[in-house]
Amino acid sequence: MTQVHKAREALGRRLRELRKDAGLTGRQLAESLAWPPSKVSKLENGRQTPTDADIVGWVRATGREGEAEALLAALHTLEVQHADWRRQFRGGLKAHQNELAAYDARAGLIRAFEATVVPGLLQTDEYARGRLAQGVELFGAPDDIDEAVRARTRRQEILYRRDKKFHFVLTEAALRFRLCPPDVMLGQLDRLIAISALPNVRLGVIGFDDLYGVAPWHGFWIFDRERVVVETYSAELNLAQPAEVALYEGVFDRLAAVASYGRAARAVVTRVIDETPSS
Repeated sequence: MTQVHKAREALGRRLRELRKDAGLTGRQLAESLAWPPSKVSKLENGRQTPTDADIVGWVRATGREGEAEALLAALHTLEVQHADWRRQFRGGLKAHQNELAAYDARAGLIRAFEATVVPGLLQTDEYARGRLAQGVELFGAPDDIDEAVRARTRRQEILYRRDKKFHFVLTEAALRFRLCPPDVMLGQLDRLIAISALPNVRLGVIGFDDLYGVAPWHGFWIFDRERVVVETYSAELNLAQPAEVALYEGVFDRLAAVASYGRAARAVVTRVIDETPSS
């Protein structure tokens, strides 16, 4: 169970305590708030994240308005840990890119593993355009793709800072998935070869013939030893508990250990280029 799930369940337990202290059944509380009875159960058991309005209504109905501040603080901490994309993109795609740039700026060492896509810091403008368009298509985000692409390009300037270190590990599958037209992908692959020569960047590629020490379930980013970011279809997970960070560090090390680097990595990329049809 992740820390996010634990935090949601802890918040639910506190809400249940307030209801029981008020002598209300779940149905009575739901009726007082004009909610379906199932909503109370979902909130108390951590199966649904409450909104600010839910918290305010709950404490009023149970006569515990004094608990609102602490409960809202717990909710907002949970929202940072589990940031759903619809909420993330309310301010536009550019705003989210600027938030990511702030994470980049604070970290001295950034490690990233990607199984299906090229990492954002390594993307060409055209490849990035396709990836960012997904936010508009899936979540109805404001269509500021041009501004977001420019913001992502500005983020990449950090790759040339000698006080920063980067370690990227990609699967060969990430180089071959057709997420963009062939000519765009060829430009992206050329960029990977160029970036692999930067002195503060380690670029590893796990080829199809390499034996994995741990399954590549999903991509993730590690910022120093303080924070892990995992992107799912629905949300961005931010993990900061030492045990979770240590686990992901161990997984990264095992993935990195089987990757090829330097000339061997560039040879994999070059082979993919040779096998990618031009448009």
